[in-house]
Amino acid sequence: MKRLTLLLFVLTLSSAASARDSFKICWSIYVGWMPWAYGAEQGIVKKWGDKYGIDIEVVQINDYIESVNQYTMGEFDACTMTNMDALTIPAVGGVDSTALIVGDYSNGNDGVVLKGKDELAQIKGQNVNLVELSVSHYLLARGLETVGLKEADVTVVNTSDADIVAAYGTPDVTAVVTWNPLLGEVEAMPDSHKVFDSSQIPGEILDLLVINTETLQANPDLGKALVGAWYEIMGTMSGTDVAATDAKTMMATASGTDLAGYDAQLASTEMFYTPEAALELVNSGELVDTMKKVAEFSFDHGLLGVGVPSAEFVGIEMPAGIYGDTGNVALRFDPSYMQMAADGELDGGTE
Repeated sequence: MKRLTLLLFVLTLSSAASARDSFKICWSIYVGWMPWAYGAEQGIVKKWGDKYGIDIEVVQINDYIESVNQYTMGEFDACTMTNMDALTIPAVGGVDSTALIVGDYSNGNDGVVLKGKDELAQIKGQNVNLVELSVSHYLLARGLETVGLKEADVTVVNTSDADIVAAYGTPDVTAVVTWNPLLGEVEAMPDSHKVFDSSQIPGEILDLLVINTETLQANPDLGKALVGAWYEIMGTMSGTDVAATDAKTMMATASGTDLAGYDAQLASTEMFYTPEAALELVNSGELVDTMKKVAEFSFDHGLLGVGVPSAEFVGIEMPAGIYGDTGNVALRFDPSYMQMAADGELDGGTE
């Protein structure tokens, strides 16, 4: 049975790496990923797929971690996820993955909320509900550092993002860490106080479109189509005209809020509306520093695997350098497709 399972896994990887004309990407609800819903509904993704002679199916997954797991298992060719989860789930799982698009960083969209308390230090001794070992867990750890506390001073309660709002509405849950639009929902509840958020660690929680590296290498047109579609959507939603308002209204509705609510979420998101803005971050030494912090947190929490000797176990390749083991690179920040967009090499798309 083990040999059969291994054979099937190898065949799956081989299939994923071959040249194809049909692909699937998945996304989950988050302010920075709603453009994929809009792009699919408005036919923008299809238009760019047609330009390169390929079919791209865009699928919503309600549970964020489940979407990353399904990508890791080979059910999807690309998936929206954060930089930390890209490292600790697919990369650690042996799926060589590439950050094709760096769409934004959380600049207040992830936060710690306390019920009946208004200072982060008052979290000491409390149970804290969050998606364990996710960026919420990372945010909590970074926040605790700022008030001289350690994780041992709280008790983490693993809670799915699909359940966290309902959990916070119960009397026994007094502290949560989550992201928008869930963050806005819990913060609006009586006697709730946001005591720490990602604006206090800018640039550390990155929102990406991650793609299987072998699939990308075998199918470069998929990368071109996805990046082309993305920046067409960015061009529309970053405007001040009716088209921009209509686009953001559709994204708001799809995420369960209204335009004002979605605009509020965008205000706490550093969106990279142009490839040039994303490239500035991706090509910088700051990205290396960020991924070092993320890898160290991941190692400290056992997210890099059992018996792993150090935070440098997995190599992370970036334009400014490689952090970790150069012989075990499994996560890559590849700026080449965003550079094509910046250079105008992806203009077009069939009408």
